[in-house]
Amino acid sequence: MTTTSPATGEQPLDDDAQRLAELGYKQELRRKWSGFSNFAISFSIISILAGCFTTFGQAWNNGGPVAISWGWPLISIFILIIGFCMSELVSAYPTAGGIYWWAATMGRPVHGWFTGWLNLVGLIAVTASVDYGCATFLNLTLSALFDGWAGTLNQAFLLFVIILALHGIINIYGHAIIDVLQNISVWWHVAGAAAVVLILIVVPDHHQSFQFVFTERFNNSGFGNGDHNGLMFWFFILPLGFLLTQYTITGFDACAHVSEETRGASHAAARGLWQSIFYSAIGGWILLLAFLFAATDVDAINKAGGFSGAIFETALTPVMFKIVIVISTIGQFFCGMSCVTSMSRMTYAFSRDRAIPGWRMWSRVDRNGTPVYAIIAGTVAGGVLTLPALYQYNGIPVAFYAVVSVAVIGLYLAFLIPIALRLRMGDRFRPGPWTLGPKYKVLGWIAVIEIAVISVYFIMPFTPAAVPFSDDFTWSAVNYAPLAIGGVLLAVWLWWVLSARHWFTGPRRTIEEQGAPDVANTP
Repeated sequence: MTTTSPATGEQPLDDDAQRLAELGYKQELRRKWSGFSNFAISFSIISILAGCFTTFGQAWNNGGPVAISWGWPLISIFILIIGFCMSELVSAYPTAGGIYWWAATMGRPVHGWFTGWLNLVGLIAVTASVDYGCATFLNLTLSALFDGWAGTLNQAFLLFVIILALHGIINIYGHAIIDVLQNISVWWHVAGAAAVVLILIVVPDHHQSFQFVFTERFNNSGFGNGDHNGLMFWFFILPLGFLLTQYTITGFDACAHVSEETRGASHAAARGLWQSIFYSAIGGWILLLAFLFAATDVDAINKAGGFSGAIFETALTPVMFKIVIVISTIGQFFCGMSCVTSMSRMTYAFSRDRAIPGWRMWSRVDRNGTPVYAIIAGTVAGGVLTLPALYQYNGIPVAFYAVVSVAVIGLYLAFLIPIALRLRMGDRFRPGPWTLGPKYKVLGWIAVIEIAVISVYFIMPFTPAAVPFSDDFTWSAVNYAPLAIGGVLLAVWLWWVLSARHWFTGPRRTIEEQGAPDVANTP
């Protein structure tokens, strides 16, 4: 179906472009993504071949097998509830700005201001963490394949910079096939994860027991003298292990950020968002259980700081070890590529509304409908954010986990604001074709409480040496997530108070609608 454009009275608009015009924007990005491609980008960013491999050690050290076998499905349910709440919002507001746009429209400009910056920092951090994890596994692969490759920390960072640059180049020059690459990524993740599970079932000589997988507890955090029975374990250490799930299943707001490029976005983006969470949760749990059953050399894994590579190295033959690492590395490469796509669309949309300094450049698209400068800016920022990863503490990549925490906190706090505003609007909210109905109240409150709780945990120190004023305190062990997030929030707040509140008005109309109704919700 097409309609006459309210802007000119001449150019026909299809339903998607018409809806976008009603929300105030011209169709500048090319709308050629299918519903499957929309699903694919979030599924690729969640990437069980990335998060399950790179942050496995966080759960292994903080809780052990129970943090994975029970923690993964438990936290996945909460994340799916968050996804349901966001699916309702993207169905009503299918714009590239996504959650920033929702917050500004349902609330006031200040809500959109903070949401946008939290979302942007989170997307940059998740891009950086994924690409650094990919570089780590590529470093491991190269050291396994070539005797002359030492696999040092500096080499890992060099590979990270190269991978980040490649992802920028692919997003800039691969405009004609980027949606196809997203689709390929889905099948790589499905087939790759299935292959890893099969290898971990067939190749090892023996496996761990069900009792080990579902009841064994570890406390390698350094807190509580290794105790895994007391209150500290259950209410502090074990929740730190949940970072594995909370980090892996994130970035699904990408369905919203590419909604202006998706056909039938009000339906397709909503379905793609919650389905990407649902299928990733199932696939990730199966994959992680395979890890645990194959984790027979506990001492070697502990010595490696809980690094998942130690499982494959001790349980598999050298050839199968290399195959598993290569499968994961390629999956992580696809994941990072998708992260850059999502991050650049958010940068483009936020700049379109003049929130980012230099907005004219970042909101510019080339003749192929690609926000080239937004891609460049985001990749450079990701590289700068990850500089502390050049340092480790006792072999543990504390800085990497800090970048992961920045990603989790930034993104989930950005999710929290529009969900809370949706609760405040109540019946004044005008849903799109995909709606929760009256269930939005209980689901919304569950989502808000869960995000608030995990945000507190993930700014906590990961090791005793990171506790300020302790005898063993060292800056190399510090979880700098609270410093990064706190610094961003302080800067954004000061910027708002001193300047932005006088000129930032939230979403700006880039299309002149003559007589067209403004259907955006207002509080």
